[in-house]
Amino acid sequence: MRNRQPLVVVGDVLLDRDIDGDASRLAPDAPAPVVDVTDDRSRPGGAGLAAALAARSGREVVLVTALGPDPASEAVRRALRGTVRLVEIPLEGRLPEKTRVMASGRPLVRFDRGGGRPGEPGPAVRETLAGARAVLVADYGRGTAAAVHGLLAEVARRVPLLWDPHPKGGTPVPGARLVTPNASEARALTSGEDRSLRACAVRGAQLAAEWRAAAVAVTLGVRGALLARAGSDSPMLVPAPYRADGDPCGAGDCFAATAAAALADGALPEEAVQRAVAEAAAFVAAGGAGNRALWRTAPPPDRPAPERPADPFELARSVQARGGTVVATGGCFDLLHAGHVGLLESARRIGDCLIVCVNSDTSVTRLKGPGRPLTRAADRTRVLAGLGSVDAVAVFDEDSPVELLRRLRPDVWVKGGDYSVDALPEAATLREWGGQALVLPYLDGRSTTALARRAARAAAPGPGYRP
Repeated sequence: MRNRQPLVVVGDVLLDRDIDGDASRLAPDAPAPVVDVTDDRSRPGGAGLAAALAARSGREVVLVTALGPDPASEAVRRALRGTVRLVEIPLEGRLPEKTRVMASGRPLVRFDRGGGRPGEPGPAVRETLAGARAVLVADYGRGTAAAVHGLLAEVARRVPLLWDPHPKGGTPVPGARLVTPNASEARALTSGEDRSLRACAVRGAQLAAEWRAAAVAVTLGVRGALLARAGSDSPMLVPAPYRADGDPCGAGDCFAATAAAALADGALPEEAVQRAVAEAAAFVAAGGAGNRALWRTAPPPDRPAPERPADPFELARSVQARGGTVVATGGCFDLLHAGHVGLLESARRIGDCLIVCVNSDTSVTRLKGPGRPLTRAADRTRVLAGLGSVDAVAVFDEDSPVELLRRLRPDVWVKGGDYSVDALPEAATLREWGGQALVLPYLDGRSTTALARRAARAAAPGPGYRP
């Protein structure tokens, strides 16, 4: 069951303009390079870039930002149309523009103009934040985050909120799941010029305490990122997977967008930072914010779109349309163990694809009782989908997968253990369309209940324990 709640990006949009050319001579009237212009292009920057990057995975993204009637605002609207849904705050003044003059791919000079301020947010902003799955605040210090600061404080108590700060911006709201300053921003927000990893870790922990954030990730460019928590001397360094030599413009937005999307999907801050470091490196290597492919409607041929989890219904239809056999199995899979893995591998060998039907959290609680599931559905499905034997995962809320099976209409339904085929409650359902229920051998002595009991015994205090 796909979650329809969007990722909401809140922050300041700018219009970024790159003028590219070659500089092979100096001007005759001053010691300044002459740039022979070969290209001139504009694109959304700031929160607009972060929103566009977050939408690359195909998720719904809503951007809450300040826009006006000026030409720069219109250019941003055109560029984001069809990719990101806009919820606008009125802009008093002109949208900021940043223009870089590039010579042979290197920045030569930058000049800025514009600088309006956000007006009063309307009721659509409150409604949008109330329906968010997660929130990314891309604060560029131009007033959008400040205009909705009280609403963001409410949101942070309900859903994951990532705050990408700016020294000229406001303080992140308490309860942020992750705050992502870069190393120079962290130095500006604290004291001291020490650039060592130890100093970065101390600053990260200090900022986490000041902001009352669950964690702070200090991004370190080619070195990766350092994840710190308040009161902890054990930060986690996440190194970059390789040294990316390219335009780093927008790398921080890519990092924040990737991490926020991961948090929206249920990832822990540690997992979110790992994904963000890897994606930011790939972003820089591909040309950074100046990469034209970012603003195409389709991905470039040499870089496929990010892989999405397979849709189980589309997969079943496509496999059967070409004469293949669809195999399905199901269960809670609360703690994945060797018995599960063996069953799934055997089931996959029966046909051309394997779809796993997983009980939702509420379903597991009804079937297994209080305290279960031990692992939430988002994590269970992610682990299952990562197995080579599993082609797709579908979650159901009922106690039995019968209604889900009627929609999937698999050719074979598999269960493991000491059932007889006739005793399988799903067998009669499979016969409705000529499907077959099968029982496969199960690896003896492995079960989630047994694992949970062993873990509980291991964690229990010994006979000499005294509270």
